[in-house]
Amino acid sequence: MKQVISERSSGILLHVSSLPGPYGIGDIGNGYDFIDFLAQSGQSYWQILPLGPTSPVFGNSPYMSFSAFAGNSLFISPQLLVKQGFLLEGDLAPVEFSKYFVEFEQVIDFKTKLLEKAWSRFCAQSNHTELNNFKANNHWLNDYALFMALKKKFNQEPWYEWPRDLRCANKKSLLIAAHELAETVHYFCFEQYLFFSQWMELKAYAYEHGIKIIGDLPIYVGADSVDVWANQQIFELDIKTRKPVRIAGVPPDYFSDTGQRWGNPLYRWNTRKNEVRKQLYEWWYKRFSAVFSLIDVIRIDHFRGFEAYWSIPAEDETAEHGKWKKGPGINFFREIEKRLGNLPVIAEDLGIITPEVEVLRDSLGFPGMKILLFAFDGDQNNAYLPYNFSRNCVVFTGTHDNDTAVGWFLDPDVSYAAKKQMKKFANLQNEEAFSAHRDLTYLALSSSAVLCILPMQDVLGFGNDCRMNKPATTEGNWLWRCTPENLNIEVSSRLKEQTAFFGRVPKSETQVVLSV
Repeated sequence: MKQVISERSSGILLHVSSLPGPYGIGDIGNGYDFIDFLAQSGQSYWQILPLGPTSPVFGNSPYMSFSAFAGNSLFISPQLLVKQGFLLEGDLAPVEFSKYFVEFEQVIDFKTKLLEKAWSRFCAQSNHTELNNFKANNHWLNDYALFMALKKKFNQEPWYEWPRDLRCANKKSLLIAAHELAETVHYFCFEQYLFFSQWMELKAYAYEHGIKIIGDLPIYVGADSVDVWANQQIFELDIKTRKPVRIAGVPPDYFSDTGQRWGNPLYRWNTRKNEVRKQLYEWWYKRFSAVFSLIDVIRIDHFRGFEAYWSIPAEDETAEHGKWKKGPGINFFREIEKRLGNLPVIAEDLGIITPEVEVLRDSLGFPGMKILLFAFDGDQNNAYLPYNFSRNCVVFTGTHDNDTAVGWFLDPDVSYAAKKQMKKFANLQNEEAFSAHRDLTYLALSSSAVLCILPMQDVLGFGNDCRMNKPATTEGNWLWRCTPENLNIEVSSRLKEQTAFFGRVPKSETQVVLSV
């Protein structure tokens, strides 16, 4: 099978929200400068987190979205709206935002008012052909827009708390609601039109500059999402309450005595009803197809759930009493491949990984993930040590869920032996924390992994005050932003020199030998 990533290369992990820019949160317009930075730095990939709409209800997590298909309206660029003719320069009055962290409450208020202005200007225009074409070419859009309009009407209550006829998606009731809420429905369609039109131009710019985008696809969707509301038959839901009967998570392990109870509804992978299975596979095909239209490579979060998944009774407060259930396995991916061809997928294979999961991953040719921060426990057989890598894998110093490299080295809970082992692997005897990011970057870039991805915080040597997410917590996550000063020529030159030295720059570029 053809490898997903065939040439030795590298890239940077930086979510869109973390891009530098003047309007409180990174947006699509800011992506152009970052793509330029990547190209100048000899990189080949830009990795981002999920692009879906976020909500303060879920702590603004990109992994808990109202839709698996829609885009986040907070990423719509005000400056590009001016170029598109939907805003005037005067609409972009200076506003004081932090350039270091996303202040979501202020950003949401600011962006909402701007988008409403853009909507008013659009409504005054006579030509709506492009929006109409966008509606016609996106099967999910009407359901999403009606769902968001109903959530607005019912003060953001979850859909399973709506009146019964709407909760059960009665067709007649939905037609009446769509008529009554027509203007709001059209507005949410307009938001998505703006997001997709801006994003597709950015994606084309990335392609022109030799940069591929790695996106993130969470295996599960939120219980309070249009995906569940509009496709209730493919999820394990109670027939009366429409709430999940069994939910997703992972069992107790080294990190948690009670496991993790995520709360997402489970798919009906093991149904005996052929029609339901057909609908489930069709939904997944459409999901893959939609995501691949936006990005080049997909990282599937919790890939092991396709081999077997942890099923927890919804009434349980912990994950302890769940059970392993068989996932759809390789036949699922073969069906998707029949329609989409080879799937450029990276398998997030962290956590409890069995030989069966490894067989599934390898049979599909998907590269797995290697996290250097997990490597230094003194075990020579540790799969995350560089000399134990296969070529077909993606190495990270850490991910958005981990400490930064410097933060890890400064953490008093990390053993002295682990830190000493890391330094020894980098052939260093010093015990300085400030160089930890350079040490781990050296190990990652020099490894045999076909692709190396560096979180931007580790490129810059930042501590845990710049960490993106701390799992199992709801406060202080998804806030960090890179500043314009960080994307300078010194950082770019150093990164390109290292990347070239370890044979990871694109072949079209002149190889530069790192001076020693």
